[in-house]
This record gives sequence, C-alpha cells and structure tokens, in this order.
Amino acid sequence: MASHEQQGFRIKGWHVFTGFALAFGIIISVNMVLAVSAVRTFPGLEVKNGYVASQTFDARRAEQEALGWTIAARHSEGQLRLAITDASGAPVRVAKLDATVGRATHVKDDVTPEFRFDGQAYVAELPLGAGNWNVRMTAIAQDGAQFSQRVVLIKE
Repeated sequence: MASHEQQGFRIKGWHVFTGFALAFGIIISVNMVLAVSAVRTFPGLEVKNGYVASQTFDARRAEQEALGWTIAARHSEGQLRLAITDASGAPVRVAKLDATVGRATHVKDDVTPEFRFDGQAYVAELPLGAGNWNVRMTAIAQDGAQFSQRVVLIKE
C-alpha cells in the first residue's frame, strides 16, 4: 500500500504526444510566417523573359566592361553621392542617369532621387532610414553605351 501512495508523477504516452505536437506546431507555425513574409515582400522579377534577356547578355556585358567604369554610392547627412569613375579614376559625366534607391528585400521604400552632377559625382538630397540600402542604376554613356549595376549604398 505504501508504494501506491508514493508513485508521484509518471510520464504517459499522451504527455509525449502533446510535447511532440507542440514542438512541431511551433516549428511549422514559424516556417509558415517566414514563408508568407518572404512571398509578400519579394520585389518581383528582374526581367520579363529570362530567355530573351539572355540572348543579348554577352553583348551588353562586353559593352559595359569596355567602358571601364567603377561606381561608388555613399550617403551622409541626408545627401546621396553616386560617383562614376573611368578606368583612370576620372569622374564620368553621363548622357543620362536613372537610379532607384531602395532596400534589397522589398520595393515599398523605393525612391527615385533627382541627381545633379557637381563635377565629381552625382548628388541628391535624400533622407534615408536605418538599415541596408541599394542603388539600382542605369547610365547611358556619351557614346550611347548602357551601363547597369546594383550598388550597395554605404552609409556614413
């Protein structure tokens, strides 16, 4: 009789099942939240038809590499500086510049600043929040060659 009174807590099958069900339920719930978040914030496709874009890729890359340009993007005190330099390090003045500043994960915060060339770089007044930002730019050289690049924005 004494042994029945001091049995205490005993783990049973339904305890084990409940523990496993809760653990896997948490894992599956977190995965679902992350998957929905990833799909909701995906900015979309880079090109409409990858096959068509691939047909001219090598020619566009060769044209761009022939320019020998280097791009540097910096943001400090509310001002964005986009420096385009040639192979010798001299500033490049382009015929046309289109640039979008945004985050890598979504397009909700994308902005298209108005740049002006100050003799050394393209500058624009642009307040940016904390975090990582990219510049997706396309510049047309004076001879008509197109240069496209995604540049990581360095915040100072």
